[in-house]
Amino acid sequence: MHFNTFLESVINIKHLELFGEVSHAKMSPPYRLQLAERMKERAKTAKKAGVLALFYPNLKGETYLILILRKTYKGVHSAQVGFPGGKYEETDKDLMVTALRETEEEVGVPEKALSVIKALSPLYIPPSNFLVHPYFAISETTPSFIKQDEEVEDIIEVPIREFLNETNIITTRVPTSFNVEVDVPAFKLNGHVVWGATAMMLGEIKDLLKQVL
Repeated sequence: MHFNTFLESVINIKHLELFGEVSHAKMSPPYRLQLAERMKERAKTAKKAGVLALFYPNLKGETYLILILRKTYKGVHSAQVGFPGGKYEETDKDLMVTALRETEEEVGVPEKALSVIKALSPLYIPPSNFLVHPYFAISETTPSFIKQDEEVEDIIEVPIREFLNETNIITTRVPTSFNVEVDVPAFKLNGHVVWGATAMMLGEIKDLLKQVL
């Protein structure tokens, strides 16, 4: 889809009601509700994070979405695909500022080049005890991505046609904290398997885009 066509339609997203848990549930691991119930008390003091779902034109004017592959490290989100973004800092005015600041730090896109269209539904992540606030944003020009080598293994550029293609929703097998492997819904994008919280947030984005495109 050409970005000019995308831009004309996607602005209408700001007027739509969010789907929230209805969308999240479609891409949710089967054990999520059980884990969230176990962590109900801990969730009251969850850390906060802001992430950005950034759509932009490539050099040919086609619409793309950026994701990142995180570095391998000792943590629950090691080597997983996610959105650029990160932890709220006391110096941040709000969580949208967090998302924009972290996006610039992780993939080199300056805040002044971005327009936030809509705040999406927050999502609690039990394994890391984070409440993540995603934002839908656009860049009207082709970004020159510069990855933060300390945290980002790779930048993943996903054509919107691939993201919206229903055949790219798959089932994959992942290990859990219960020492068993389970089947979970996932997106297959650019050769990467995207599951868990990122897939759940992508699910809401996809449902919103289907309303306007």
